[in-house]
Amino acid sequence: MIALLPVWLLATALLWLPFKIYGGVSFVFFAVMLMLLGVVLFSRPVQRLVFARLMGARSPSPHEDQRLQPAWRDVAQANHFSPQRFVLAVADGNDINAFACGGHLLVVSSYAIENLDGDQLSGVLAHELSHHMGGHTVALTVAQWMSLPVIAFARFGFFLQKIAQASVETFAKNYPRARIFGRLIAELLRAIAWVFQAGLIAAQKSSNLVGRASEYRADTRALEMGFGRALLSALKQVASDTATAQVDAGSLVFSSHPPARTRVARLEAMLRPESITKRELRRQRAQHGR
Repeated sequence: MIALLPVWLLATALLWLPFKIYGGVSFVFFAVMLMLLGVVLFSRPVQRLVFARLMGARSPSPHEDQRLQPAWRDVAQANHFSPQRFVLAVADGNDINAFACGGHLLVVSSYAIENLDGDQLSGVLAHELSHHMGGHTVALTVAQWMSLPVIAFARFGFFLQKIAQASVETFAKNYPRARIFGRLIAELLRAIAWVFQAGLIAAQKSSNLVGRASEYRADTRALEMGFGRALLSALKQVASDTATAQVDAGSLVFSSHPPARTRVARLEAMLRPESITKRELRRQRAQHGR
């Protein structure tokens, strides 16, 4: 979010200019209202109808829903809440993956639904639910909201640059001065587009730095829910799977995932009897301390 802030303010300023010229709206008011609009992304109806689509996801088919619901009910019952509290969605892809975002959205790849068994799906869903319970999805959702105008202006800048370049080659090839001027305009547009692109890249790198720790914490929470072995089984299949294509679901989603083999090793260590005993002792001491 911090990395995106400079380019988000620049994109917001460009959006604000018409409101300033024709309505006298202050920049601070416009920026605050634009940010507050992102709050609606946390409501279940909006996440089901709008945000899931923005993330490249869709509603489960009847067959997929039949596969997902038993696994999801197990996770919901273990955490004592209604299964309807969260929105399940599917992202088409040929990789075993899943992600959580917003306040209620859980997305599983179509490949995972077809290739994981019920217990493994429960482990994956427990892990993604852990992101919600740990508050990890709030910053991701705000960052996704902030990235939308940045992405739009980056793409628009590159689009105009291509048009300018094509115009120079078509109409100004016989006029040296016009050709030089057109190329300068094209390069200026490219530079502006790259400013927005650089902000997205910086946000990607920052997300990678903090995202790995949240993945490990979500694994630990899923284990504490009672789905550690189910998640371990799913991760082992991810580690051995030969599919390499990723689900196309936003620039800030999958890149922060640690290697599956590393997560497998950590979970196996935590599931050893001596590790379980140590965690129980710490829990009992904490309870007695209260």
